[in-house]
Amino acid sequence: MNINTKIIHGYPMIDEKTGASSIPKIQASTFHQKDLSATQKYTYSRFGNPTVEAMEQAVAALENGEFGIAFSSGVAAISSVLLLLSARDHIVLCQNIYGGTYQIVVNLLDSFNIEYTFVEEMPASNWEEVIKENTKMIYMETPSNPTLKITDIQAVSAIAKEKDIITVCDNTFMTPYYQNPLDLGVDIVIHSGTKFLNGHSDVVAGIVVTNDVIQNQRIVNQRTILGGILGVEDAWLLMRGIKTLGVRMERSEYNALLISSVLNRNDNVKKVYHPSLNSHYGRKTHTRQARGFGSVLSFELENVAAVENFLQKVTIPLVGVSLGGVETILSYPWSMSHGGMTEEEKMTRQVTPELIRLSVGIEDVADLIMDLEQALQ
Repeated sequence: MNINTKIIHGYPMIDEKTGASSIPKIQASTFHQKDLSATQKYTYSRFGNPTVEAMEQAVAALENGEFGIAFSSGVAAISSVLLLLSARDHIVLCQNIYGGTYQIVVNLLDSFNIEYTFVEEMPASNWEEVIKENTKMIYMETPSNPTLKITDIQAVSAIAKEKDIITVCDNTFMTPYYQNPLDLGVDIVIHSGTKFLNGHSDVVAGIVVTNDVIQNQRIVNQRTILGGILGVEDAWLLMRGIKTLGVRMERSEYNALLISSVLNRNDNVKKVYHPSLNSHYGRKTHTRQARGFGSVLSFELENVAAVENFLQKVTIPLVGVSLGGVETILSYPWSMSHGGMTEEEKMTRQVTPELIRLSVGIEDVADLIMDLEQALQ
């Protein structure tokens, strides 16, 4: 089944009892138990809910995974995976990483006596060089947020497999429409469902997908104990959003390709980060492991004054936190997504005060280009 058909028909999308074309919202906290001596699938929505489960099956199917576990946010999903580690374990993470993940690592893992090392993404040998005897997890994010650094998923996963190390990949930017890390050897995939999967900037959600029975049960147990389950309304909205994932990704990526090229030729732009550009480091690796380039790009201006002027002059994009909506969103990583890092840590990761992140939406690309160009003048 090809991807656009799979997005609509690759999972249960018709209600078995009524034939409804939309899975119903089972807006209930508890379920009647007819026989206390018998095992019942649904008893309490913190343990599981039919609507939430339907959404989990949808994302798992798109990632070619067996199990999907939904959470109340992307950060909750990330936390649940990192909590697979125990005291005195060691984790290796990509240097260029989402600010929320960074904050969990540096602010919380120390409290659990868990060691961590950040490594430059390419080449893959960098990862092998920092592995220790107590290394239990490798955490990738490719392309990374916000400078879209590339990690060789297959090569790093192969290194980890030889040493019996769990591999994790945040696939939020690419989505299963363009990239499937499980097929490349990764054990666990994470998504911020808030972003492209939902696509309408009206849901906060996280999803973990895996084929590993043991890790799935551990993550489900953690969610049950800590209470980070996704709400019914958000799960239903996310399912609704997934149905248009293909057409949204294709249109926004088409726009992003044109905008990247235009910005790359603009004299007022110092540098553009997008895997479609021939100058982007790791482009060859990315094209081998992904079917597209995505619709998130970043670019640097000459100075902070130019950034402030640009953000005041644009008229179409929304300026704020987040990405992946149908609307174009401009973000300022220095104080938004990566605001929790020290200045030194941000500069090490090329998150400069002159950097702007652009999540390209599905508007008419001519209007977007015209607006961006006038704002850059």
